[in-house]
Amino acid sequence: MIVFSFNFINLLLYKLSIMGKIFVEGIKIYAFHGCFKEEADIGTNFQVDVVLDADLSKPAETDNINDAVNYQAVFTVIKAQMAIRSNLLENVAKRITETLFEDFPEVTKIKLKVSKLNVPLGGHIDNVAIQMENERA
Repeated sequence: MIVFSFNFINLLLYKLSIMGKIFVEGIKIYAFHGCFKEEADIGTNFQVDVVLDADLSKPAETDNINDAVNYQAVFTVIKAQMAIRSNLLENVAKRITETLFEDFPEVTKIKLKVSKLNVPLGGHIDNVAIQMENERA
């Protein structure tokens, strides 16, 4: 009979997976989203913040960018999707989330916030925003 110590078992479990969160915050992009003609013609500033849940075991072990969720690639996805005009922020967020899941199979959950800055609603408003949380099916 083999008896393992509690510490050895914990070490084995620790090596199996290191779940973590990757934060890419404060992405500022000028885009043309909105329901009004002026928004489509003139555009405005947006901010995107994303939190990606992923297994960070491999990049933590190898210290190799090819094993990690590359922040630059995440930014590129967000920038490309923000360039496609939508009436609603919900539509933009859905497209960004779907593309991130497609491009990064190691990501298990995404929390995404899209904010429209300096919204002309008849008073001083810093921003309006939507936030979506989706888990891989």
